[in-house]
Amino acid sequence: MTSLLPQLRLAEWQATRDSLHQIMKILGRMRGAHMPKAKHWWHITLTVSARGLTTTPFPISGQQLELTLDLATHRLVMESAEGWSASLPLVGQSTGGMSRRIAEVLASRGIELSNGVLRMFDGEETLEYDAAAVSRYHRAISWIDMVLKTFKGGLREETSPVQLFPHHMDLAMNWFSGRLVPGVDPADEENAGEQMNFGFVTGDGTVSDAYFYTTAYPAPDNWTNLELTGEAYWHTEGWTGALLPYSALVISDHPQQLLLEYLQALQAHGQRLMAP
Repeated sequence: MTSLLPQLRLAEWQATRDSLHQIMKILGRMRGAHMPKAKHWWHITLTVSARGLTTTPFPISGQQLELTLDLATHRLVMESAEGWSASLPLVGQSTGGMSRRIAEVLASRGIELSNGVLRMFDGEETLEYDAAAVSRYHRAISWIDMVLKTFKGGLREETSPVQLFPHHMDLAMNWFSGRLVPGVDPADEENAGEQMNFGFVTGDGTVSDAYFYTTAYPAPDNWTNLELTGEAYWHTEGWTGALLPYSALVISDHPQQLLLEYLQALQAHGQRLMAP
C-alpha cells in the first residue's frame, strides 16, 4: 500500500532531524563508552525497536542499563535490570541540558558515567522538535528495518546486524564475502574484509533527500556497469555506489518488492565481481 510509507522531504523537517541526530549521538557515545568493543564499531550503534531506537542493555557501574529513544511518546527512557526506570522529554531540550539531566538521573541510581563521556554535548540552544515529523521518521525506519532484515535473512555469508550508526544517522547492514582484501594486513579488522554496505539515510551533504545506498569495498572493476532499473542510479561524486531515492518507494504500489529487488540485484552483482 502506498500509504504505508510517509513522505520524508528533508527540507520540511531538517531542523528536527538535526535535533534527533544530536540525541542519537549522545546515546551512541554512552553505549560506545561502556559496551564491550565489537569489530567495525558495532558497539556504538543503535537498534530499531518497537518504540523507536535502543542501545540494547549495556554494563555500567555494576548494572545493566538500556536507553530507548522512544519516538512514539517522544521521551528518552532509561531502564535498568535492577528494576527501576526513568524518562526525560525530548521536546524542549538542549544537548547540554539533556546530557546533564541524564547524568543526574543516573547518579541518583548509583551510576556514574565515565569521565568526559558527554563533555562534547554542551550546547545550550533549545533543539527544535516537531513530533509529527519524528513520528513519520519512526514509521519509515520501522518498515525499512524489517525489509533489511528480510534481505539479510536470504544471505548465506556473514552479515552485520541491521543497525543505526549515530555519526551519520544511517540505518545499515554489511555483507562480507569471506575473502581478505589483497595487500591489507589481516589484523586490520576495519579494512581487511571484502564487503558491501547497504543503508538508508535521511539526506546529507551529497544528496539532499532520503535515499538508500549500496557501496562495495574495495570497489571491484566494472562495479558501476550494472544497469539499474527504475529511479535507481549510480552516484559517483564524493563516493561511488548505487542510489535509490526513498521517494520512489513512497509512490510505488509494491515498495517492499522494489527495495528488495534493488538490494538483491546489487548484492549478486557485487558478489560476482569480487575476486574468488
